[in-house]
Amino acid sequence: MQLDTNGELDTPEWAKKVVWYQIYPERFENGDTKNDPKLEDQIGSYPHDQSRPWQVHPWGADWYKLQDWEQNHLNIWDNIQRRRYGGDLQGIINRLDYLEDLGIGAIYLNPVFESPSHHKYDGATYHHVDPTFGPDPEGDRKLIKQETPDDPDTWVWTSADKLFLQLIQEVHKRNIRIIIDGVFNHVGLNHWAFQDVKDKQRDSKFGRWFKIRSYENPDTGTPFRVTTWEGFQELPEWREDKNGLVRGPKEYVFDITRRWMDPHGNGDTSAGIDGWRLDVAFEVKHPFWKEWRDLVKSINPEAYLTGEVIGEIDLQQEFLQGDEFDAIMNYEFAFNLTEWIGSSRPINVSHFVKNMKQLWDAFDPEINMVMQNLLDSHDTSRITSQIYNRDLSLQYRNWWNFFEKSRGSNPKYKTDKPDDHTWKLFRLITLVQFTWPGAPMIYYGDEAGMWGANDPCCRKPMVWPDKKYEDEQYLPDGSKLQSPKPVSFDRDLYQWYKQLISLRNSSPELQTGTLKFEHYEDSPQTLIYSRNNGNETFYVLINNGIKPFTLELPEGVSGKQVFPETSTTSENEFELEPHSGMVVQKT
Repeated sequence: MQLDTNGELDTPEWAKKVVWYQIYPERFENGDTKNDPKLEDQIGSYPHDQSRPWQVHPWGADWYKLQDWEQNHLNIWDNIQRRRYGGDLQGIINRLDYLEDLGIGAIYLNPVFESPSHHKYDGATYHHVDPTFGPDPEGDRKLIKQETPDDPDTWVWTSADKLFLQLIQEVHKRNIRIIIDGVFNHVGLNHWAFQDVKDKQRDSKFGRWFKIRSYENPDTGTPFRVTTWEGFQELPEWREDKNGLVRGPKEYVFDITRRWMDPHGNGDTSAGIDGWRLDVAFEVKHPFWKEWRDLVKSINPEAYLTGEVIGEIDLQQEFLQGDEFDAIMNYEFAFNLTEWIGSSRPINVSHFVKNMKQLWDAFDPEINMVMQNLLDSHDTSRITSQIYNRDLSLQYRNWWNFFEKSRGSNPKYKTDKPDDHTWKLFRLITLVQFTWPGAPMIYYGDEAGMWGANDPCCRKPMVWPDKKYEDEQYLPDGSKLQSPKPVSFDRDLYQWYKQLISLRNSSPELQTGTLKFEHYEDSPQTLIYSRNNGNETFYVLINNGIKPFTLELPEGVSGKQVFPETSTTSENEFELEPHSGMVVQKT
């Protein structure tokens, strides 16, 4: 268990104070067109189609519009899976000033390791960045072929690897932290160990690394079969025993952990990543995570570990005892919040408060302060589209049912630009997100006004202020909207985010202050909570009702509205419009 000198649970101090920004690398920015992926780079990924025409997709194209080369009798969803937009590491480097100006303190990168897919959760290796993310894909592949992949002493540093180390340095220069995705439950069809087993069958020395169901036997007609994650044939799972990953893949994961956290092998952790996000962490047994955490913290005691653990609170608690993860992606926060704000049938505020108290009380305060309080991610519909489709009464916490029914393939799901009321509710939700205990996380483009149904439509190319975009006119079934919806960077929304982030970054009360519910009423739906650090107090006032309402601070307290910015003088009563909120500083 990670304890401080007083024997209390300890989490990285920096992680309590940052605003997170999640980047999906292939869709963030194409900074180097010379490394754009080719069709053959997709070999091994769904939909396994190398025969039909293909080109790198135009960044600003209408999302559901089929390009000329996509008029090929594949359904639209298979076409979308074939799309590559050319996002790369240079693109991220080029946009770091944007993130710094926004006020971002930490970046979470979806997988960057070599992989044939756009999402990179089907790794061909963990010890090399994807060549198409770097400046010399062909040269990198030649270097990689010279290695003995299970011998770290033979590993080289490719141009993509070196550019990633440069990205880390550029991030750190701006006083920003960076963590990457650790996908340690499964690999892809192109993974070097899996390819060896597939080619050599029983003669492969890596056979015990995987959950082999049957080896190929031409005499009996038995095919080669392996257990895969959730039945997806592209994702063979590592083999586990009672202690988690078995020796081979475990040693490999430990080796790559050292590589990316201390790339020069000299103890200079400033040259490496600042932590990890662990994919489907709940599917890997606890003993592995405990031992792996010890390794991570021995390299860098201030490293941050956050897991993807989606489920009941008692499942989450198993991973958050101080000896595995520092935090998790706090989907429970998003579930509770969106059931109160942004729902067609909102729960009462008393129910919301009860749920939030239960969530808060479930974990040590050190854990609560570093939780990644997200609203959406690469695995959900955009939160704006979720609110826009609130009349469907989909249950966000009912994970797989929500996933299917919030996809663009559901003809009842509205995939076009949300209406004005949706954006109003969205702003109210973000106000709570940035004033709640824990570290808020933005999914790339939410601050720019992006929308989209669930995977793959939540993974559109980033909307930038200096790029031009076609109007969204097409729907998933090929029909057209009567009124095309313009796509552009939402400058007003960006300023809303920037001011919220600035307030949080400059306010210790909002970063690490205690939480207290000062007032809540079910009718009208109103809430006041405070954040206090012993010196200053902020009050957050929320009116989630359909009529204007005046809220009073506690008796004897006066305050000044500090967000949204206003010229309001110090007072005790504040008028709130329907579905609006404000932050008031005690005077």
